Amino acid sequence: MTDLTHISNSFVKLGSFFHEYYEYSKNNAEINSNQQLWFQKFDEAITLSGHKNGWFTKENILYSLKSWAEQLTAENLEEWLSAYEIEKNQPKTVAIIMAGNIPLVGFHDFLSTLITGNRVLIKLSSNDTVLLPCVAQYLIELEPSLREKIDFADGKLDSFDAVIATGSNNTSRYFEHYFSKKPNLIRKSRNSVAVLTNKETKEQLTALGEDIFRYYGLGCRSISKIFVPRNYNFDQLYEAIYSYKDILDQAKFSNNYDYNKAVYLMSEYKILDNGFLMLKEDANYASPIATLFYEYYDSLEELKNTLSAHSERLQCIVADGVLKEEVKFGHTQKPSLKDYADNIDTVDFLIKT
Repeated sequence: MTDLTHISNSFVKLGSFFHEYYEYSKNNAEINSNQQLWFQKFDEAITLSGHKNGWFTKENILYSLKSWAEQLTAENLEEWLSAYEIEKNQPKTVAIIMAGNIPLVGFHDFLSTLITGNRVLIKLSSNDTVLLPCVAQYLIELEPSLREKIDFADGKLDSFDAVIATGSNNTSRYFEHYFSKKPNLIRKSRNSVAVLTNKETKEQLTALGEDIFRYYGLGCRSISKIFVPRNYNFDQLYEAIYSYKDILDQAKFSNNYDYNKAVYLMSEYKILDNGFLMLKEDANYASPIATLFYEYYDSLEELKNTLSAHSERLQCIVADGVLKEEVKFGHTQKPSLKDYADNIDTVDFLIKT
């Protein structure tokens, strides 16, 4: 087998491990004695991650692992990579500056870089310093050759051939300047929205709650704004998502809810509130935690034009029968391997660099 085949197989085995660990953690499944030590290491990594970053709850980390378990199959990897001429890749060292907003948010870049035959130099976000190193250790045990291909940088990045960096609109300007002499893929802030037409079922609106609240709304694929027709009855939305009310038990979410509500009230903004999610009419896309912006539309055609004009600011659009490229309700946090951040093909960038 080629080195790339070995690496691909190691990610398939990693996917199987994620699945076994998820079943063990969520459903008290029987522990495979060969994996007991690694189950313990992942237990410790998840606990430590939660201590370092209060947003990284065990539930959300396990959700991330389960999502990756579903993607890391031999069939999925083969289908994904079949669209590329991987053999044309010139092995290189790729520096990856990772975000830290949700658990393992940079894993796709990590996977893409290694599975195309490159070496990865990782600069972790201070918000997510535990999980990926633990995953990397497990991969290296599966495939020792990866030891020479995975490195984590503590300080300044040195000796790399290309860079993938993810940050805010502000940091992206710094990245573009700092890495201007290297091939680079620089990502900026993006948000996701939903288009409601008044034809949605209660089940669809309930599923929208998953898109809103998963990872506490901190991901670029989290719904931060909805577009609704004039005279939309928000009661139906609030009723459908009421099952998510326990999110207020999370202290950091609750604190943000209280703070943002106080700001809105003192500023005399008009808001709707159900006790755990505020709705505010606003033209912006990026809403604060525990807030969902909304905007009225008069014509779907006009709205389509608006969304098209703002495409560089959007990651996902949830809808049902409105747009060609739309995401089903409840599926924003279930991207496939071909769903690239900022809609920029990472593998194509790596091969052609």
